[in-house]
Amino acid sequence: MSDPRGEVQDGTGATGGPAGLVRLAAIARRFYLDGRSKVEIADEFGMSRFKVARALEAARSNGIVHIDIRLPAHLDAELSDRLCEAYGLNRAIVVPASADTEQTRADLGAAAARLLGEIVRPDEVLGLAWSRTLQIMGTQLAGLPRCTVVQLNGVLSEHAEEGGSVETVRRAAALSGGPAYPIYAPLILPDSATAATLHADPGLSAAFALYDRLTTAVVAIGGWDERNSTVYQALDADARSRYTAEGVRAEISAQLFDAHGRQVHTDLDSRVISVRAEQLRRAGEVVAVAGAGDVAKAHAIGSALRSGLASTLVTDSAVAEVLLAGRGE
Repeated sequence: MSDPRGEVQDGTGATGGPAGLVRLAAIARRFYLDGRSKVEIADEFGMSRFKVARALEAARSNGIVHIDIRLPAHLDAELSDRLCEAYGLNRAIVVPASADTEQTRADLGAAAARLLGEIVRPDEVLGLAWSRTLQIMGTQLAGLPRCTVVQLNGVLSEHAEEGGSVETVRRAAALSGGPAYPIYAPLILPDSATAATLHADPGLSAAFALYDRLTTAVVAIGGWDERNSTVYQALDADARSRYTAEGVRAEISAQLFDAHGRQVHTDLDSRVISVRAEQLRRAGEVVAVAGAGDVAKAHAIGSALRSGLASTLVTDSAVAEVLLAGRGE
């Protein structure tokens, strides 16, 4: 700020020649760099706490203090903030997209692993779904507080040899020191009778009972084509065509959604081993980890976000840009 003669004021009533400017810089240094409180600074400089606050304001307005908000290069703060606002999310974590899809997937998995270490609290019930990215997340977990870890859906047989969700659940539980509830059953069954039998199996029912107690759930979002959905890949041609005709555009743990985020109920509901959408909706936190795909995958992620199930999204900058351009439509 300046007085009528054009001289800088130090915010305490004195005009700011060289001594005043040095005083402002000293006050700012104490507060911003040394972590001193306004009360401590007031005592040192023989001024009121109110005048300290005015001096700090003057230091900013006169260019003595420049506040520059930066995140590490592996996070995009602006896109993260815009996604939260556009989709009503509690938080969004955006990593830079790479020309190498596998590198992007690795970055997403690493970011999700760090996020879980940050947000999971002791004694929670942590549910983990499966995707290639979530499998990477499992290998990148460095530690968790003691919690119960449960698998959110059955196993896709074509990925079982890679360790899949069973291995991810066991690793997370081992890191936390809590119990693990893996599910040794297929994701998609041939008919509802077989699925009902497995739901009643004593060896699996304990895991299913935890779905109503989820505090944090980590899920993937699939598109609805051969490239972007393992669920789509596991279905026969007739089922794919029928569900597409009914408007399916995205899936979360074999729960199907149309372009507007409305759940599409089909016969698949009765023949999958998976957490239900209403159970995810009751969970305290649902983290969706989804990216490393094409424009069609980004549109599917937008459809799934419109369901309101996810409270947190971990994605990449290429997907974020599509989601924000017309909100993924």
